Amino acid sequence: MSNLNEESLPENEKFYGDAKQFWEEMPSTVDGMLGGYEEVSPTDLNESKTFLRSLIKIGKSKGQTGRVRALDCGAGNGRITKRLLLPLFKNVDMVELEQKFLDTAKTFIGAEVGRVEKFICSGLQDFSPDPCHYDLIWCQWVVCHLTDDHLIAFLKRCQTGLAPNGIIVMKENVSISDKTEFDSNDSSFLRTEEHYVDIINKAGLTIVKQQRQKKWRKDLFAMVMIAVK
Repeated sequence: MSNLNEESLPENEKFYGDAKQFWEEMPSTVDGMLGGYEEVSPTDLNESKTFLRSLIKIGKSKGQTGRVRALDCGAGNGRITKRLLLPLFKNVDMVELEQKFLDTAKTFIGAEVGRVEKFICSGLQDFSPDPCHYDLIWCQWVVCHLTDDHLIAFLKRCQTGLAPNGIIVMKENVSISDKTEFDSNDSSFLRTEEHYVDIINKAGLTIVKQQRQKKWRKDLFAMVMIAVK
């Protein structure tokens, strides 16, 4: 649960406007997407791949999730689409707040860009996936930019967007203290892991798998991966 003082938070219009302004000023590079920590990308992707491969139908894996179509939420310049999702799924859609990042992605992704079917410019608070469409909806470093109420509503919409046996994965930084913190710099929440679980429960979803990022720099916030359906 959050210990934030709701009266200290900005109104929704300012909350989302401040986040948009922050990302408008970021370069369309991997370093820009990772806040100046480009060197953590391989470690991040390797553990994401291990986590994901345990959930999807591949080789002798016990996973049940199909591999036809994935959705990359808060896709940025396509780092995750290119290096995590396209190697595992037939097609990927991308949804991203900043059009300039989507424009960059078309070049950054390279030869496999033809397998990206949709480049959707939208904030997640306004986005609804097509019903029964995705085997995987991947959300990384993006749901921190949603209010609790909007995140609950977004997760419910995502649940309707899942194909049979589909899953939603959230990968986010989490607070090591017992309270959720608000960062006015980029208009985001550093939630506790328990806070995310509470939100998932309120959305009526079930946790399939939950684990912390194991290999990670000690000077960075901890990361959690939560798969739900």
